[in-house]
Amino acid sequence: MASSQLWGLLALLHCVGVTVFVPVLVPRVSGERSRANTRAYPHNARQLPTFIFRSGGVKQLTPTKNISSLLDNLLKGYDHKLRPSFGGEPTTVEIDIEVRSMSRISEMDMTYSMDCYFRQSWVDERLAFSDLEEAFTLSVSVLEKLWKPDTFIYNGKQSYVHLITTPNKFIRLYQNGRILYSSRLTINANCPMNLRDFPMDTQHCPLKLGSFSYTTRDVVYRWNKDRQVVIAPDLMLSQFDLIAAPSGDENTTRRAGEFSTLLASFYLQRHMGNFLIQVYGPCMLLVVLSWVSFWLNREATSDRISLGITTVLTMTFLGLEARTDLPKVSYITALDLFVWISYGFIFATIIEFAFVHVFTKVGSGEVYLSHSSSEADSEEDPDEELDPEAPHHRRQSRLPRSRERAPRRPTSSKLDQINSVSNIDEISRVLFPFAFVCINLLYWYTFLSHTEWSQNRF
Repeated sequence: MASSQLWGLLALLHCVGVTVFVPVLVPRVSGERSRANTRAYPHNARQLPTFIFRSGGVKQLTPTKNISSLLDNLLKGYDHKLRPSFGGEPTTVEIDIEVRSMSRISEMDMTYSMDCYFRQSWVDERLAFSDLEEAFTLSVSVLEKLWKPDTFIYNGKQSYVHLITTPNKFIRLYQNGRILYSSRLTINANCPMNLRDFPMDTQHCPLKLGSFSYTTRDVVYRWNKDRQVVIAPDLMLSQFDLIAAPSGDENTTRRAGEFSTLLASFYLQRHMGNFLIQVYGPCMLLVVLSWVSFWLNREATSDRISLGITTVLTMTFLGLEARTDLPKVSYITALDLFVWISYGFIFATIIEFAFVHVFTKVGSGEVYLSHSSSEADSEEDPDEELDPEAPHHRRQSRLPRSRERAPRRPTSSKLDQINSVSNIDEISRVLFPFAFVCINLLYWYTFLSHTEWSQNRF
């Protein structure tokens, strides 16, 4: 019994020892291991990288002190007044443009405006480093301490850099010394326009840029091979479609020497909808309205003249209104040509009525009173024709009696002659519409099939 009690006590102590001593011993062993590792590798504690936990991910942070010292070492003895490789090979500047929007395409001023990201990249061996493996972005204030190309726009007008909320610039430095300098610009540039095909024209708006002071011996400009002129997919214009944006390069000779320049062209095709509604449609309706006079009687002189004058004045107003937003160019545009064609048809309608009026008179051309007048004479005095030798006083005595007669109603043949249609009007009903349709077909085929732009041009 004593042995059984002893074994029970030992079992109880064993159980108590497991629950009490095991948790205490485990941390002690782990602490000893950590101290042993620290003593074996004392430099690991000083070189452990700093980590930041964000959204479940782990990102290593480079100490700011290292980058600051790196920049100080790179800029020590750096002269920003001298270009890279001064006295050696020319510095190559690669450029690409991303157009975000285009606006204010003005025919009056012959200018256009666009908002873009303007990126320049070049290699400066003086800024190469090996302490870091990745590129890092620098503050805009560092840009003042670095050399940068003096790029300007040859045909630019009042271009500027966006400054809200801060200057929209950034600069990135790569390990091999390559610098990427990007800025957001609004460029206002000249766009010489040829308005002969207006409003079915395609305008070619150029963009020419290069160095202001460095010749080809110092700086050479090249388009970025991967990105040259990129158009934003959501770009929309109210009156134009941007159908092409080719690019190229050339050398421009100025007084100081030969300069490297880059060229880009924006081909803008004009929308026709607004002009069809405001000019072409009303002009066609006025021409058709003037043809109504061909179905009016030739005796309705006041009606036909009023209709012709009204259409001529309305056509004059439309022609003047169509040129409100256009410069006063010395040549005729396609819109002016159509307005003049419509004006000519309306004026020809009035001239046609003048011919009808002239040939309607008695004794010339179409005479419609000859038959009725002879019939009236024969009915007026039949006895006088039978007895031509009758006394004179008898014929005079009949005059008062004839004057006292009630006026007779015109016969049916006389009414037919008065309301008859002129042969000129009958011909004009067919000739005028046929001629207008033929001229319209020739007009639209000539201007719509005419294309000016080619992708090989800049």
